[in-house]
Amino acid sequence: MHALKKHRPLRRVTLAAATTVTGFVLLLSLKPHTPPTVAQASSSAGRSPSQSQAPSRTPSPGSTKTTGTKTVTGDTIQTRWGPVQVRVTLKNGKITDVTAVSYPTDNPRDQEINSYAIPQLRREALAAQSAQIDSVSGASYTSDGYKQSLQSALDSAGL
Repeated sequence: MHALKKHRPLRRVTLAAATTVTGFVLLLSLKPHTPPTVAQASSSAGRSPSQSQAPSRTPSPGSTKTTGTKTVTGDTIQTRWGPVQVRVTLKNGKITDVTAVSYPTDNPRDQEINSYAIPQLRREALAAQSAQIDSVSGASYTSDGYKQSLQSALDSAGL
């Protein structure tokens, strides 16, 4: 017979209790994230007050381009890991700059992922001149939020 079963039953009980307590402590130490929420369609109620626009001409009927420089902030999109929001600068109807105003940075892993994802998403948006960009592998939630916020900014700019 095994030594634990024959002579020392208290050792088994102590080992089982220690294992249970350890598991319970590990379970309680997990940081919960907020559940994903459904992003709402673009609306003027969701616009940030920091939205600014330089003077620009209203497009004439049949014309899709505007002149001048315009800066528009997109809607804040709630993702599983946190909010994502972008600001777009347009000049003569072309995207000249895209800046991530907010994105998940709650923990070191978020910071690591977004340190390579955000610049890549910016390059994609500038190259595509639209919100029809590829997602960054390993940053799916941030990529989706980025694209939705970018699209809302472009919609509010009239593109």
